[in-house]
Amino acid sequence: MGKHLIILVFLGFFFCKAFAQTEIATTSHWYNRGFYNPASIARQGYIYGLADYRRQWVGINGAPEVYNLQVSGYSDEYNSALGVSVIRDEIGLTTSLNPMLQFAHFVRLRKNLNLSLGISAGMYLRRINSEKFEAETIVDPAIIYITEKYNAPDANFGIELQSHHFLYGLSTTHLFSVWKPDDAFIVSNHRYIYVMYSKNDSELLKFTTGLQVSNRRNLTVVQGTVIFRIKKPTGLIKGPSELFDIGITAYSVKEVTLITGINITENLRVGYTYDFNLGNMYNENSSHEVIVEYRIPLKKFSRNGNPWYN
Repeated sequence: MGKHLIILVFLGFFFCKAFAQTEIATTSHWYNRGFYNPASIARQGYIYGLADYRRQWVGINGAPEVYNLQVSGYSDEYNSALGVSVIRDEIGLTTSLNPMLQFAHFVRLRKNLNLSLGISAGMYLRRINSEKFEAETIVDPAIIYITEKYNAPDANFGIELQSHHFLYGLSTTHLFSVWKPDDAFIVSNHRYIYVMYSKNDSELLKFTTGLQVSNRRNLTVVQGTVIFRIKKPTGLIKGPSELFDIGITAYSVKEVTLITGINITENLRVGYTYDFNLGNMYNENSSHEVIVEYRIPLKKFSRNGNPWYN
């Protein structure tokens, strides 16, 4: 596993140009990377849906709130997946909406080695409602009490390479803003590179770990995660049933996230994450995220040995 992490670190420094405005942040992306890498929607054999809500820095007026909804379905006939992603972000006086259509094509290179290519396209809509300013001086000539809007086309691109135990990903988002300067409306181009390792041979435990580097202009964040999913042996041919998972993610920005989840049924999972901010002014203001995942198996599909989505 060590050589894979060395490759990731090398590519991370090459890929990140130390270019800052932060992207919409969620802690559920270790289960679903679709909002920044459309290649990940190629989940063979399923119609997949995810909804999550994130409330950050509880107790601070105007702190970020994120709503994320993603639905995708895979076609075995065309070896492709189509999806829809809608993300809404509220922070202070600013509201952003990012609806996207997603497409991913799946290629089986050889046994236990698969490649997914994905692209998404849509709109990025941002509004600043200056009427909500709470100024100490009601009539402040420095404040323009109007609502400003910005609408622009948006696109993301990504790839994923999946082996039996390892998954590698590379993506870039908000492609139309690559050469544009940041201002109050534009969200800058972001880049992601990651590697994940999963071992699911045991009847009692599934183990997943990963390392990711994300870059936004002059801000680079490194994060690593470890997740354990507990299973119950059933004695059936289809294997053990998954019960619950627990994990932890650590960030280079002095933050730690506790990840938990429970499988209500074989295809329905509810998750919860809690952030611990270490060594900064927000360490007393917690952040919460609630996730619901649901998948519908497609009867036509025959399993192909891909361990990441089966």
